[in-house]
Amino acid sequence: MHPVSRTSTVGLKKPLNTIDFKDGIGDIVEVVGALDFDHRRDGIAPRRLPAWTRTQVPEGMDPMVRMPSGVRLRFNTNAERVGVHFLASAIAPSPERRRAINLNLECEGELWSVSSLAGNTIVTDPDEPSGYRLVRGESDTVWFKDLPLRDKICEIWLPHNAFVELRELVVDDGKRIQSPTDDERKRWIHYGSSISHCMEAEQPAFIWPAVAAREARLALINLGFGGQCHLDQFVARTIGDADADVISIKVGINIVNIDSMRERVFVPALHGFLDTIRERKPNTPIVLISPIFCPSAEHHPGPTLPNAEGKFVTFTGHSELRNGCMSLSRVRQLIEQTVDRRNDDNLDYLSGLDLFGQADRDDLPDDLHPNPDGYIRMGHRFAALKLMSHASPTPR
Repeated sequence: MHPVSRTSTVGLKKPLNTIDFKDGIGDIVEVVGALDFDHRRDGIAPRRLPAWTRTQVPEGMDPMVRMPSGVRLRFNTNAERVGVHFLASAIAPSPERRRAINLNLECEGELWSVSSLAGNTIVTDPDEPSGYRLVRGESDTVWFKDLPLRDKICEIWLPHNAFVELRELVVDDGKRIQSPTDDERKRWIHYGSSISHCMEAEQPAFIWPAVAAREARLALINLGFGGQCHLDQFVARTIGDADADVISIKVGINIVNIDSMRERVFVPALHGFLDTIRERKPNTPIVLISPIFCPSAEHHPGPTLPNAEGKFVTFTGHSELRNGCMSLSRVRQLIEQTVDRRNDDNLDYLSGLDLFGQADRDDLPDDLHPNPDGYIRMGHRFAALKLMSHASPTPR
């Protein structure tokens, strides 16, 4: 077993008006959803899988682990202004097309938003998928202003679509940052693909798992990894060891996208993933979610690749070599059958088409990933369909 905490804490042991993140692990600021850190000269960079997984995480998955989708800084303060000093590194096809980096602060049911154009740019080369160049930029300090002038719990949602090195958390002189009270919300851990990572969302508090968690009053840990939801056992063990009251697993689209499994392998791998979790959490509610609508792969197996218009499409041919390759409609059948056959009263099935179906196609600009409005709709629907029954606080 590999023990995993729901949160990590950073800072020093007494209330301060500045937290210097390079000072190491302390007990003032909870970094919710970060299970490990890369320690830099000037700060720390959150990782969403625990340290023991580093030797097992594939090279292509590591960047997704380092993007803090769903990760929050949770603390108490009496300040009217809160600042975050950080260095962001954003991925873009050119420095000129780099998107702004957004952060949200959540407090007493309200959201504040700030953005930054500072930081590094990782410039990709469409003709060489593994190639890139780094255009260096400067760190930035952004401020959330006009907060309630009283003691309050704040959560800062870190950027979901960039790498972030945290350097300082600061409030005005005469004000303080101190440890938050225990979070009484139930804890939800979610595993999925790019459609759960939500890099297309405009702000980190509006990835669909965040929308659902806020609506259902759950504390989220997001293990949505762009392109990397392949039922890896190190993820199953991480989920099984995590402090969670409800678990959801949204699987299938990446397996079709890169044709990483055929039917013979997929079904036992899905059983094995669930078995690993159940060995550690025999009774925790699990919602197993099949893929959302993807037009080209609904009735034709992958892989999928972007065409000249940027739409993700499948390809025909070589049918004699594709025995056991799966379309999305077949994946949904297999997932539902798996749930039925396991005879597990705490395992529930949800069709991804109930979250985002053919009628939502106008919000699927590349025929694979929802746009920001589509993600928000998914969050509302998931909260209404599957989360509200798990939303009442758990006594601590």
